[in-house]
Amino acid sequence: MKKLTLLALGLVAGFMASAQMFVSTEPANRNVVIEEFTGRNCGYCPDGHAIANQICNSNPGRVWAVNVHAGDFAPTSYPNFNTEDGNTIHGGFSISGYPTGVVNRSTSAGQSRSAWSGLASQQMSQASELNVGGQVVINPETREASIIVEVYYTGNSTETTNYLTVYMLQDSIWGSQSGGSTNPSQWVGGQYCHMHILRDVIGESAWGDPITPTTAGTLITKEYKYAIPEMIGSPNGVEVDIENIHFLAFVCARTTNNPARNILSANMLETSQGSNEPIYPVIKKVEQRAVAICSQVKTFDFGLQNGGTENLTSIQYKVEVGNAVEEYEWSGVLEPRQKENVSFDMEIPFGTNAGKLTIVKANGQDYPYEVNFTAVCDEWVETEPIEGETTTMKIYINQDQFGEQTTWDIINSLGEVVASGGPYAHLIASGGTQLHVETIEDIPTGADYLFNIYDDNDNGICCAYGDGWYKIKVNDVYIIGQDQDNGEFGGHGSELIKINRKTDAVGENDIDRVKIYPNPANSAIFVEGEDIKAVEVYNSLGQMVADVEGSAKTTVNVASFDNGVYFVKVVANDGTVKTQKVAVAK
Repeated sequence: MKKLTLLALGLVAGFMASAQMFVSTEPANRNVVIEEFTGRNCGYCPDGHAIANQICNSNPGRVWAVNVHAGDFAPTSYPNFNTEDGNTIHGGFSISGYPTGVVNRSTSAGQSRSAWSGLASQQMSQASELNVGGQVVINPETREASIIVEVYYTGNSTETTNYLTVYMLQDSIWGSQSGGSTNPSQWVGGQYCHMHILRDVIGESAWGDPITPTTAGTLITKEYKYAIPEMIGSPNGVEVDIENIHFLAFVCARTTNNPARNILSANMLETSQGSNEPIYPVIKKVEQRAVAICSQVKTFDFGLQNGGTENLTSIQYKVEVGNAVEEYEWSGVLEPRQKENVSFDMEIPFGTNAGKLTIVKANGQDYPYEVNFTAVCDEWVETEPIEGETTTMKIYINQDQFGEQTTWDIINSLGEVVASGGPYAHLIASGGTQLHVETIEDIPTGADYLFNIYDDNDNGICCAYGDGWYKIKVNDVYIIGQDQDNGEFGGHGSELIKINRKTDAVGENDIDRVKIYPNPANSAIFVEGEDIKAVEVYNSLGQMVADVEGSAKTTVNVASFDNGVYFVKVVANDGTVKTQKVAVAK
């Protein structure tokens, strides 16, 4: 707990109208906080996570889950989620097993996960004495959070002093978890996506800050300035990613140097990034779209947020990846604190590349702002042209002794999983192996695919635990793994595959060799080839929606197109034609 309380005021109802900004003044029933005491070495805890998630999902805006990592099953290896505040809270309740939890702190002992739903329903049926609201504004450059919490009493509390607590929670932290596969919504490729982890308590005590008076018509406002740490946890601490943190505020009836008891109500605070500057655009995470595209043109997405006090109407930005530099522009209307998703396409070099997005101008004014990201372009394997619209793919996996750690999937150019497999059985024999042949029928030709193989112990399927490997056949021809020496891939290996289809296109070889990409497209379609006269694009109704003069590399702007399937018609100088379907997906 680090934290400077700047302001704490009790205000009577007569002044409320001019001061109240966020909290509702209408009587309401209690909202609910489920604090689950958990740990990464607890095999039954993912079932508790799933149960808590279901209760939250069934009661949006009424119930929030908090995962408190503490106790015998919470290791300090990476990622270490243990905190001093979490240990204090864990020690305030009688815990006899894991997972266990308290629902609105209505019991002194932790309750089994089978009891949480009933306790939550019971709490939500009770009238609350108060409502909670507020906002958090994070300056992404200084990492300072400006927090305002309001508590409005719609009735009289039984205690003359209540206690306000603000939790900082973090989502989307990847790491190990015993029994993780029992909660498949958070188990991906042998890694567990940890959610709503308690990282810190804002205020002077783990049990909250005192607030008073607690009588009907009173508005309490507390403001905090909180410096968000770069890292929390020792040893093996975890980065505090400001893109994935949230602030949960709740009020307890009482505390007497013991656990605060009986949460009266709670609310998640509205969180945004920004400052008091009039023009302050914020870029939230530039990420490459995870789809199978056999092309050096990749699609990237980022969140654009208006962190200033005036409307944001345009930004000009440039993107640098390796020696490549491209300039882009966004225009629209973003009101203060509003967000919008923005995408761009860019041709990038093979390999893993450092990228940088720089805002050059905002609302026509010079504006220096940079954010770094990673751009990856893997080389791909192409099949010989295959007759027909579908073919068969076979995956050969020679597992090592620990087959239970191995899974795989295949995704298409839309990011859809078209096949998956594993985990496999554990082999008793030390260093043993076993071959598995997975057959995927009717896989469409003329398309791109990404094969992923995962090992949740990050050591592949080779070496000391068995000489494992994988191969891939398409149309009964090996295209991957003929040398069988690919089992050493750590936690994740991948192969990008283009399955070519024989076409009946009439014309010279030049038109047959024309490349049309990416598919799906986001903001532009590129056509490469020799002797191209024109490129025409038609929608599904047969209406021409674009007509561009041809060149060695022709660009068709589709940023304004609706999502859907289009037909790209390439006309050569000699009159021959090539037509290809391209999806536009934003």
